[in-house]
Amino acid sequence: MNERPHGSAEGAATSIDPEFARQALQRMAFIRCFEEACLKMSAGADALVAGSIHLCAGQEAIAVGACAATNDEDRILATYRGHGWAIEAGLDPFEILSEICHRETGINGGRGGSAYFMGPGTKFVGENSIVGAGAAIANGVALAMGEKKGVVLVSIGDGAMNQGALHEAIVFAAYKKLPVIFVCENNGWSEMTPIDRIVPIERLSRRAAGYGISGATIDGCDPIAVRDTISLAIDHARAGKGPSLIECKTVRLWGHYNRDIEHYRPKADRLKAADADPIRRLRGRLLAKGLFSESELDADVAAIKTRMEELIERVTAAPKPDPARALLHVVAEDDTPPHSKLVAVATELTYQQAVNDALRDELTERPEVLVFGEDVGFAGGIFGCTRNLQREFGEERVFDTPIAEASILGAAVGASMCGLRPVAEIMWMDFLLVALDQLVNQAANVRYVTQGKDSAPMVVRLQQGATPGSCAQHSQCLEAFLAHVPGLKVGIPSTPQDAYDMLRAAVADNDPCVIIESRALYQTNGQVTKTISKLGSAKLRREGSDVAIISWGAIANRAEEAAQILSAKGVEAAVLDLRWIAPLDETQLISVVKQCGGRAVIVHEANLSGGFGAEIAARLSERGFANFQRLGTPNTRIPASPVLQAALLPSVEAIVAAVDRVMSRASRPDHASELPYGS
Repeated sequence: MNERPHGSAEGAATSIDPEFARQALQRMAFIRCFEEACLKMSAGADALVAGSIHLCAGQEAIAVGACAATNDEDRILATYRGHGWAIEAGLDPFEILSEICHRETGINGGRGGSAYFMGPGTKFVGENSIVGAGAAIANGVALAMGEKKGVVLVSIGDGAMNQGALHEAIVFAAYKKLPVIFVCENNGWSEMTPIDRIVPIERLSRRAAGYGISGATIDGCDPIAVRDTISLAIDHARAGKGPSLIECKTVRLWGHYNRDIEHYRPKADRLKAADADPIRRLRGRLLAKGLFSESELDADVAAIKTRMEELIERVTAAPKPDPARALLHVVAEDDTPPHSKLVAVATELTYQQAVNDALRDELTERPEVLVFGEDVGFAGGIFGCTRNLQREFGEERVFDTPIAEASILGAAVGASMCGLRPVAEIMWMDFLLVALDQLVNQAANVRYVTQGKDSAPMVVRLQQGATPGSCAQHSQCLEAFLAHVPGLKVGIPSTPQDAYDMLRAAVADNDPCVIIESRALYQTNGQVTKTISKLGSAKLRREGSDVAIISWGAIANRAEEAAQILSAKGVEAAVLDLRWIAPLDETQLISVVKQCGGRAVIVHEANLSGGFGAEIAARLSERGFANFQRLGTPNTRIPASPVLQAALLPSVEAIVAAVDRVMSRASRPDHASELPYGS
C-alpha cells in the first residue's frame, strides 16, 4: 500500500459509485441527525443527557466509509467521539441513544454514557474515553482473532498521535504483524489546540515509516475514498502483512464537547470547516452529476428526520436505571474454586519453580492461555519463572514483547475480552506505574460497564519488595494502590504452595487479577501439592490465642518466625497470612482477632502511610477492637545499601517488640498505636 493510494486530503476521489454514494449520504445524514438530537437533549434545565458529550459532526464519512469495507468477522474500537462508529458497526440506535441519555434501555444500562459505552457480543468492541488507550486494546482483540482472518479497526484522534500509549501499541502491532488498522481522524484540533501548532508535519501518516508499516493520508470527508483505502488496508492485513496507519483529514463542525463555545477558534476556521462538510459535498456532487434529483435526496432526509423523531420519543419514555442495581457486576458473583486435573502429590519446589509449574499446567490444560511480557519467551524471564515454556508451547502462546508496558497490558485487556486467558508479566511492580491506565481505567471497568455481559479475565504477574542492592525504582510495595480499585483482584503469595495455587486460581477467575510475587522469595523452598485454593481466602499459618499477627507477602514469613520467638516467651501468637487483599477475607480476619481477645499487630513491607495495613486497622476499629498497632517501613524511599535497607524494613525483632507493646496494653485497651519500624 502506498502512502497515498486513493487521492489526498485535498481532493476527492475522481470516480463515484452512485448506489453506494446515495447510501453513504443517507447514513451520514442519519448520524448527523442523531448527533443533533444528542446536542438538543443535552441542553436546558430538563436535559436528558447529563455532563459532557463529544459529537462527530463533520467526521461522519470516516465511520461510514470504513465500516463499509469491513465484514462480520472484523471488530471496531472507537474514541469517545464514537457514536457514528457504533451506528455503522450495527448497534441499535435506540440502545445507543438510550445509553447516552442514561436510560435502563441503554446498551450498558446507563453505566457507560456517551463517551464509554461497549457492545458486548457485537462487532463494536466499544468506545474509550482515555485518549489513545483503545489502540493497545485493539492489539489484544487482534491476538484473539486466531485463524479467523478478522481485522480490527481502531479510531484515534490527531491528539492521540502524541500519546506514548499509541506509540507502544503501534510498535507492538508491527512486531507481531497484527491485523490492526489505526484510523487517525485528523480534524485539525487536539481538543482546543490546533494540531499544526504541536506537530510540525503536514501528514501524520508519515510516522508510519518509522514503525516499518504502511501508511496513507486521504480525504476523510469522502466516504468513497475512505472505503476504498480501508479496503486496501484490510486486504493487506488479511494477507498477514501487518498493520496500517490511515490518516483521514476531516473537519470538526461543532465544539470539542456539547458546551464548548469555541472562544479559541478563529471564525475563518469554522467557515473553512463548513465548506468541507462531507454531507454538503457529497450531495453537491450527486446533484452536479445528475445522478439524483433534489426531491429524491430531500425525501431521504425527511424520512431520516421522521425516524429520529420516533427514536427520541421512545428514548424519552424509557425508564431510568434501578438504583438497587448500582452495586452489581463489580466482580463475578460465582467464587467456586476451580479443580486441578492433576494428581495431588507433594513435591519440593522453589517459589520460582512453583510459578513455572503453575504456568506450565495452565498452558497444558487451557488452550486459551497466553503468556507474554518482556523477555518471558526465549530467555525464560529475568527471574526464570517462564523458563522453557516457549520451547514447550511455541511462540504463538509464549512470546516476548517490546519494552512497552502499556501495550502489554492493553493487549491483555483486548485478548481477555475476546475469549483468551492472557497472563501478562510486568517485570517489576515499579514499572506498572507507566501502564496503570490499562488496569484501572480499562480492565477493571469491563464487567461493570457491560452489566456482567463481558469481562477481562486476565492475570498480571509482577514482583515487588526490597532486596540487597535494589534501588528506589525497583523495590516499592504498591499493593494498596491496586486494592483501592473496584473490579481488580489482588493476591500476594508468600510460600511456594501459594505461588502455585494462587496463580492457577487467578488464571481460572473471570475477573482481572494481579499476582504480586516476592523477588526475595524466588529461591526459597517448600512442599507444593498441585491443588488450587479458593480465591480470596486467607491462611491461618499458626494457631494462637494471645495476639494475632496479620501480614502478607514476604513479611508473613518473618511474622511466623516472630511467633516462634514469642512462644518461647509464653505468648502464643496466631499468624494470619491474608494472601488476598482484594477480595479481603474479612470473616477470617475478624474471627482470628476476636479469638485473640481483640489484640493484633498488622505488619507489612510497604511504607506505613496509605499502606493496606491502614485499611485493616480501620476495619478492626469499626468492629470495636482498639488494642492493635501497625508496623511497616517508615515513609521513606528504599535505599540500595543492604545496611540501610535492614534498618528500615520490619524485622523479626521489630515484630516481637510490637507484640510486646500490644500485650503490655492488654489491661487497658483504650487506644491503638503504630510503629513505623524497629530493630
